[in-house]
Amino acid sequence: MKSLEPELQCPVCRDIVKQPVVLPCLHSVCLMCASEVLIQSGYPQPELPPEPRSPASTPNTRSPRQMRRPMPKPERLDRLLRSGSGTHPGRRRKEGPPPLMLFPCVPCGRDVELGERGLAECMRNLALERIVERYRHTVSLGSVAVMCQFCKPPQALEATKGCADCRASFCNECFKLYHPWGTPRAQHEHVLPTLNFRPKVLTCPEHDQERLQYYCRSCQMLLCSLCKLRRVHAGHKMAPIAQAYQSLKDKITKELNFIQSNQDMVLTQMTQLEHAVTQTEVNSASAKEQLSHCVKEILALLTEKQTVLAQALENSRQRRAEALANQVAEKRSLLEHAGLMAYTQELLKENDPSSFVHAARVTHNRLAQSIDSMQRFSLSADPSFRHFQLDISRELKLLTDLNFLQAPLAPVIDTQRSLAYDQLFLSWRLPQDSTPVWHCSVEFRRRGVVPGGGARGGVRGGLAAARWGWQRLDEVTGSCAVIDRLEMDSVYVLRVRGCNKAGFGDYSEEVYLHTPPAPVLNFYLDSRWGLHADRLVVSKEQRCARSVPGLSLLQAADRALTSCHLTADLLVGDVAITQGRHYWACSVEPGSYLVGVGLESKLQEWFHLPQDMASPRYDPDSGHDSGAEDSSDSPPPFTFLTMGMGKIYLPSSASSHANHRESGFTHSNGPSSPTGVTYPLPQRLGVCLDFEKGRVTFYDAHSLRPLWEGPVDCSAPVCPAFCFIGGGALQLQELVANRNANQTPVRRVTIQSRVTKLN
Repeated sequence: MKSLEPELQCPVCRDIVKQPVVLPCLHSVCLMCASEVLIQSGYPQPELPPEPRSPASTPNTRSPRQMRRPMPKPERLDRLLRSGSGTHPGRRRKEGPPPLMLFPCVPCGRDVELGERGLAECMRNLALERIVERYRHTVSLGSVAVMCQFCKPPQALEATKGCADCRASFCNECFKLYHPWGTPRAQHEHVLPTLNFRPKVLTCPEHDQERLQYYCRSCQMLLCSLCKLRRVHAGHKMAPIAQAYQSLKDKITKELNFIQSNQDMVLTQMTQLEHAVTQTEVNSASAKEQLSHCVKEILALLTEKQTVLAQALENSRQRRAEALANQVAEKRSLLEHAGLMAYTQELLKENDPSSFVHAARVTHNRLAQSIDSMQRFSLSADPSFRHFQLDISRELKLLTDLNFLQAPLAPVIDTQRSLAYDQLFLSWRLPQDSTPVWHCSVEFRRRGVVPGGGARGGVRGGLAAARWGWQRLDEVTGSCAVIDRLEMDSVYVLRVRGCNKAGFGDYSEEVYLHTPPAPVLNFYLDSRWGLHADRLVVSKEQRCARSVPGLSLLQAADRALTSCHLTADLLVGDVAITQGRHYWACSVEPGSYLVGVGLESKLQEWFHLPQDMASPRYDPDSGHDSGAEDSSDSPPPFTFLTMGMGKIYLPSSASSHANHRESGFTHSNGPSSPTGVTYPLPQRLGVCLDFEKGRVTFYDAHSLRPLWEGPVDCSAPVCPAFCFIGGGALQLQELVANRNANQTPVRRVTIQSRVTKLN
């Protein structure tokens, strides 16, 4: 029972709670402690819950509140207030309604809103009070005699009865005095004498004497019958207090039984924790030893460097001192009665011409050099030693920043560059304040449910996907990775984390990439036919095309405005599809385009005419971008989607409407009409052709969301086709496998021969 005491302590005074109230965060605190904290925070005297009248409140008797325990220590209150996020003063004049009271809850570590009424809205925790009372009697804390609160000192007698209504303890004589027969007080409830009286039941803090009969599951609050009628609880899930009591009691009983039945697990985890504590001590000692070793190495290196630099300084000092000493000796010899001057004076006394000339030549040279040295005097060595100064600012900064190595921060995945095409390409970067990484670990897994559809393979497929754990690419250098051998039409979850000497850092936020619904078809733009070179330019790699504004385009546009002809420049892929399902993607500028597929023979027939030709969509009410009429049962020879002005036109047809209903697509960006709707042009447009079914589907290539599906004639080879109506540019999506390739891969063309361009 002694181990129960930490659960019964007030977080403010660290003593066993007395008259605990429940805060909105569901933590309990002493009523008087909470009141003192609010007063110290700058709030006015809080409005405490009302107490029933008792004889102890009369001026002639002692008040039971005089026996309350001392308040928390001031230094603890100051420390508690400093831990809060802020305080608010009391209400001032002309400042409108009072601010909400904030109580710094210690277990939560944050400020809790008490509401405008403050502690008056907090209900007492009667269950905790009963537990405290049983605990006191169990550990002999409640064996102190309870004295009568109405006997005059010094003849105070021990109390024998308590009154729950008067909330006071009485001896036999005082009880008879204050509860005479034939009065309403004689009907009061008698209890054992105690110093801590509780109300019989919880009542509503806003409506006096109203019992709490309901529990709001939405607000998690106890309500009376009047509070239940308030508008703030309209539509909330309500339950009778008895039902909530039984439900919560069953849950707690079940949780308690689970913990008691898994004591082995608790003991195992305690063993692991004890082992972790031991390892913490051992590893901390090892880290301290390594720290001391590193500091000793730095000090040894500094000592060695100091010795080398000091030796270099001493050598320079000796050389300079020797040079200056020689210069001093030379100057000293020029004094009047010393050295060279004395020798010269003696030489001038020689009278023999031949002997004088023979000996004076050397003296003459020395004197000439001395005079020249006097006229051009300078120190033979620099005494300043200014070249021997050390700049240690960089080293000091490094030593100041010297700290334990931290694991890398969570990488940030670049969602603009990352994509899933023929392979999955993932790109990321490290935050600026992150420590360097040695390598990264890329983890990925497949989700069991694809957006827009159900679980793959039914229930078994969903369970299999749920059991599929994370796959990992270890020791990835750089800031990108390529993942291959993925399943088609699947959503993959990816995350990255860095690693250095300190270990692995945090994971990045998970990103979701959707693989294409079919194998990716790699092709290039064919410039051998259907291309008007004076209006379109194809790049050297033949994966990009751009219209060239000029006189020819202006003249063609003028003819389009004055006749039923238009200017259409066709580009087709250099492959022809004869079987299977294939997917490709491209990005277009907000110009005018027709993007789709068509029979190679029909494309040659319609687009190998003069440059100004009749529109293939000659029936404006046909409902699709094809050369076939709606009345024809055969599929159209080609299917296009029209793009222009930053919009994409989605034709209206039975198949498209059904597709929209399945994908959950709603037309909210354009007016709906019998002929179709408009949709914002995606960054990349995907096309999927099912040759066997004769169906073509257009996607938003970024999210793989279906946009439109329609039929196409697949009785002969089908080619990807792009038609320019005006200006703009087209870029085919590059394969992920070719991004790091050193050379352009070999092009494989399905159709070997084509008709040359007609004139």
